[in-house]
Amino acid sequence: MKISVVTAVMNGRATLPRMLESLRAQTYDDIEHVVQDGGSTDGTLDYLHANGHPAMALVSGPDKGIYDAINQGIRRATGDVIGLLHADDHLAGSDVLQAVAQAMADPQIDGVYGDLQYVARDDETHVIRHWSAGPYAQSNLKRGWMPPHPTLYLRREVFARAGLYDTSYRIAGDYDGMLRFLTKGQVRLAYIPQVMVRMKIGGVSNRSFAHMIRKSREDYRAIRRYKVGGIGTLMAKNLSKISQFSSKPPQV
Repeated sequence: MKISVVTAVMNGRATLPRMLESLRAQTYDDIEHVVQDGGSTDGTLDYLHANGHPAMALVSGPDKGIYDAINQGIRRATGDVIGLLHADDHLAGSDVLQAVAQAMADPQIDGVYGDLQYVARDDETHVIRHWSAGPYAQSNLKRGWMPPHPTLYLRREVFARAGLYDTSYRIAGDYDGMLRFLTKGQVRLAYIPQVMVRMKIGGVSNRSFAHMIRKSREDYRAIRRYKVGGIGTLMAKNLSKISQFSSKPPQV
């Protein structure tokens, strides 16, 4: 089973080394690293050419935003299973992709996900937010539940039948995509109860108050689009994050 890990990057030179280190450390070796670069000018391409994963497939060119870049990467992926790993993120342990492969060995499973930690940008041992996802139940969608998107790995057939990410979204295309996979796509998910990814805090969705407002509007658009709830669902989705700060585990 080949696992394609897609990285959409634009000027990610500062954080690429940690991400690549975590990918090279994986005990599972049937990996393809699909890198879709948006035309970086900060040394990203030089670093990738010199230090990229042995199974890297790199393309650099223009895109129409993050979700278009991700879609381009998914289209180029040749693996049986596809997941994402952004330049600001890294796999939390050397056994993450092994766990993905073991879970996906069950032909009844379409995808897997696990837990996520947000860490300080200047100190990855400082855990700011711990997202313990828990098992999947479709009824939870109305309560704003979602699997942590950076931990989600799907069979390539899911994208074939449910489509790629909607590029009309600027921030919440991942939420829209997951709702589509889980409703129209009827994806069957398995939960891996471990931290799979650590993400540096400070992403586009919480970069400013204006971005947060836009994200909420896009979230609500997706909620109504797939008929999983209304304003209560949006409120529950946002409020659920509070406990992720108060119940964070000991520092890593």
